This record gives sequence, C-alpha cells and structure tokens, in this order.
Amino acid sequence: MTYIVAEPCVKCKYTDCVDVCPVDCFCEGETTLVINPDECIDCGACVPECPTEAIFSEDDLPEKWSDYTEYNAKMAEEWPEITEKKDALADADDWKDIEDKREHRNETSA
Repeated sequence: MTYIVAEPCVKCKYTDCVDVCPVDCFCEGETTLVINPDECIDCGACVPECPTEAIFSEDDLPEKWSDYTEYNAKMAEEWPEITEKKDALADADDWKDIEDKREHRNETSA
C-alpha cells in the first residue's frame, strides 16, 4: 500500500507534508504535489499535516479520485523530488475549499 495525493492539493500545494516525510517521496509539479509510490514507506506521517486533507492511503482513496493513483505514479517519474517545505501557491487559501479542480491539475514540473 502507498499514500496518494488527490485533488484537494491542486492549486494549493501546501508542503507541510514534505517537511515530515522520512524518505522524501514527494514530487513537485506546477500546481500540485504527488507521492512516488516506489519510495513511500506507508508511514502515514504526511496525512495529518495536510491542511486540505488531500492525502489518502491507497485503500481509503475516494472513488471520485481513483485516477489519482495512476496520476501520482506517472508524475512521480517526471517531476523533481521536493525535500523541503516551501511557501504554498500565492492563492492557495482561495482554492483550499474549492472542489472539482481537476482541470487545473498539471503535467509539468514546478
């Protein structure tokens, strides 16, 4: 099992989760983060740190975001690893509670 970053992270990209990850399994895109499933050790330390509640164990990922399992794996191969906390996106607080942000998901690195 691995952890998955889902849609609530899109357009926010808070990086509190990165700060607590013991194995540096997060990768950074322009508008979101993903977890590299090959690096994640399933510790769950990141879950309570996410202000948008965007991180789920693979088994608990809501069906509406099931494609994020593949998205995380694919983007983790392309995006650079992020190992330190950074500022969230400038308008993250405006996007934090918005649903249906899939169209803002990106496939380019930061």
